[in-house]
Amino acid sequence: MPYPKIASLRKPAAFLARLEELGLELPFDEVIEPAPASPLARPLQVDGLEVGNRFCVLPMEGWDGTPEGRPTQLTLRRWRRFGQSGAKLIWGGEAVAIRADGRANPNQLMIHRETLADLENLRKELVTAHEEAYGSRAGLVVGLQLTHSGRYARPQGKPAPRLAYDHPLLNERVGLPFPSRNVMSDDEVDEIIEDFIRAAVLAEEAGFDFVDIKHCHGYLLHEFLSAVDRPGRYGGSLENRTRPAREIIRGIRQRAPGLRVGVRLSAFDFLPFQPGPEGTGTPMPWQGVYPYAFGGDGTGLGIDLREPAAFLSMLQAWGVRLICITAGSPYTNPHIQRPAYFPPSDGYQLFEDPLVGVARQIQVTAALKASFPGLTMVGSAYSYLQEYIPHVAQAVVRRGMADLVGLGRSMLAYPQLPADVLSGRGVQRKYLCRTFSDCTTAPRHGLVSGCYPLDDFYKSRPENELLNQIKYPQG
Repeated sequence: MPYPKIASLRKPAAFLARLEELGLELPFDEVIEPAPASPLARPLQVDGLEVGNRFCVLPMEGWDGTPEGRPTQLTLRRWRRFGQSGAKLIWGGEAVAIRADGRANPNQLMIHRETLADLENLRKELVTAHEEAYGSRAGLVVGLQLTHSGRYARPQGKPAPRLAYDHPLLNERVGLPFPSRNVMSDDEVDEIIEDFIRAAVLAEEAGFDFVDIKHCHGYLLHEFLSAVDRPGRYGGSLENRTRPAREIIRGIRQRAPGLRVGVRLSAFDFLPFQPGPEGTGTPMPWQGVYPYAFGGDGTGLGIDLREPAAFLSMLQAWGVRLICITAGSPYTNPHIQRPAYFPPSDGYQLFEDPLVGVARQIQVTAALKASFPGLTMVGSAYSYLQEYIPHVAQAVVRRGMADLVGLGRSMLAYPQLPADVLSGRGVQRKYLCRTFSDCTTAPRHGLVSGCYPLDDFYKSRPENELLNQIKYPQG
């Protein structure tokens, strides 16, 4: 690999020298302050709720629910660990499907009347674990991410895509011709909107503080944001492309008025990438203006935040105050979505230092935060920073470039990281996520997701042997 691993940059000076070599600007505090002086320890008020510190657990899919969409002991273990982490904002905890045809896999959690008690217990287990670890649940805010997987739906384990529009490059990736017969009608979209609202009402009944109406990573509502060619009331203009969000949020306000609403948003997107020469990532061929990247500049490889900013302005007008910024899609351009040194099995080899992807997201989040100071914004893409998560996170929050720092993959490997940082103990290097991507490769092959390299619980499970056979088929 032509890029140094973070673990090899043993001193802050080496890390800063690498940033300078790359021409990147990342805020960096050399001295990490413990609570209560740390910027990361400061509470904040969000839409009438108090969040006790600036760490946020980002939502993930565990692939470990039951066929009916209920959590299992594996799911409960993961949520208990989130509660023990010390983070005070749990952004959804899990991507939960609003209906059966929207599941990304046959074991994704699903919210309906029959699973409601299970989801309520899942939340209670997280809260209890937090109370046992810290003596109180004060300042703990727990949400539930609601999703429909759209193009990437696989409710029975095989692709069963439901599309916002036919995409000339992506249809083939899910086994569809162009054009296809899988584009939802406006009436079917109306049904989806109703199911999101119904799911939110159930989430309030289960005791969640807010719901995330997921608009990221290539899933259905994110895809609508780029449906520039779709006819009818849900495509074409930005007003029409954001209509699903508007109708969902309006319905939640009417039927669950005490429930807060958040949106996790892919604020920019690029062309789909694929393995090129020697497996390195390369954009798929495209001639002319590329119109299907929400937040893109038309080249397929650049950023234009005018439409994302317009959408955030709409969300703010609709009463949304919680925003989590991310980017792209794990299926098409993971290097901009979750920078990693080692690609998942369906990915591609590095063609840029992953620090570039980290800086890209942090800078976009900072730009949007500066434009919308009244929105509470969570930043993403911090896990790749490893030893230097607290150094950059503290500086970002201190400078007001984001309100909270979101951690995803690193919570699987090292859920106690927020508590260790805030206590002054510092990070424990042996538990740091090194972005091996096993937590992605495993579910890509139908196995439960977890940190197989660093979590002894998953290392000792039979899936670990299967995963090794997948990764190293020649032994």
